[in-house]
Amino acid sequence: MLQRREFLMSAAGLAVSAGWGMASGSFVLAAPGEFSLPQPGAELKLSSQLGVIPGKSLEEKLEKMKKWGFDAVELPGDVVGKVEMYAKAAANAGLKISAVCWGSAGGALVSEDPARREEGISMIKEVLAAAGELQSTGVIFVPAFNGQTKLTNQEIRKVLLDILPGIGEYAVSVKSRVLLEPLNRGEAFFLRQVADAAAICRDVNSPGICLMGDFYHMYIEEPSDFAAFVAGGPWLHHVHLASRKRVLPGQDERSFIDGFRGLKWVGYKDYCSFECGVQGDREVEIPKALAFLRDQWEKATLPGQA
Repeated sequence: MLQRREFLMSAAGLAVSAGWGMASGSFVLAAPGEFSLPQPGAELKLSSQLGVIPGKSLEEKLEKMKKWGFDAVELPGDVVGKVEMYAKAAANAGLKISAVCWGSAGGALVSEDPARREEGISMIKEVLAAAGELQSTGVIFVPAFNGQTKLTNQEIRKVLLDILPGIGEYAVSVKSRVLLEPLNRGEAFFLRQVADAAAICRDVNSPGICLMGDFYHMYIEEPSDFAAFVAGGPWLHHVHLASRKRVLPGQDERSFIDGFRGLKWVGYKDYCSFECGVQGDREVEIPKALAFLRDQWEKATLPGQA
């Protein structure tokens, strides 16, 4: 008997296959950020968080990343006051900066305490300004991990719709954006699917408020990687890479082909970045994971492609 996830993935696959067979382009996905036809120009640009990369210094880590074929580095949330250091190190290594992984600030922006929410807004604005100076994709934001707020789902959403328009306007002014990150239910009770984040982005309606997807969380929460990324549509600007067991891609049976088809469908041009552990020798396993991902990307064909 098929498990629920396998059944849903099979059903989604049949629907997608049927849609791809329609030359008229009448296939439509009922999703907040829907694209009824594939968009051009998708690229696989690879990045990693610094903690994944071996090395005793920032410079050593970035040098290894360039040698192995990474395109960019994802920075931690401590960029305020360190913009010059990070910018110089990345430029010297010949790498771009993909995103800044900021997190939730302890759930400050959706706290039940209005004064704490104001503090959170000030904090994220500081990080957005630094991320803009670094010419990054944006700032990864988790509204709250489990236990960080007493508000309900509905109350959190209302707070976000109240505060995000102003934050989005500020983000645009400093040439940055917020990247809402859905997590799995073991880590967060609010915001668990890409379509949920897309609905918030749609309602806020600001180019400064966008989203990202994470293959690890998506394996738990999404019946289809393809459909999740298509739901993200025009708001999708970052992707985290991890296997089912949250190690390097290719270190377990997790496939990335369905998700990569989704990225190709929406014409994704931003970065896919390692956020995961590593089994074995990092000097050996990280280059293997990069090769695995490039092979998965090639296999993720869309209609009309070889």
